[in-house]
Amino acid sequence: KVTNSQILFNLVSKQWDLYLIEFQEEVKIVLLNRANIVLGIFEMSKGGTSGTVVDIKMILGIALKCNASSIVIAHNYPSGSLEPSEPDKSITKKLKEACRILDLNLLDHLIITGHGYYSFSDNLLL
Repeated sequence: KVTNSQILFNLVSKQWDLYLIEFQEEVKIVLLNRANIVLGIFEMSKGGTSGTVVDIKMILGIALKCNASSIVIAHNYPSGSLEPSEPDKSITKKLKEACRILDLNLLDHLIITGHGYYSFSDNLLL
């Protein structure tokens, strides 16, 4: 059961190869039921050292097919930075609005590194 960002970080960091976390950017989607129990984690995309594709339609399609009530998006920064970029902020805003229309909750957007994480929810950006 997910109740805070630390639990999310502990969960998703286990899904990354810690030897590659600083070399290749990846996006994963955590799918949760109405009680915030994890239904699964979907590996959305893998990119290069400076970016990867985040397709809102695909994220929503996966959430709907899994009958998720809530989702969390998580991605790593190979640079080791924990500051969200403007594109991160923009895609989060768009995804939140799209989720609202479909009666899904976007609980958080995590940026992770091998040394820590940044939570959009904890930092009031959601």
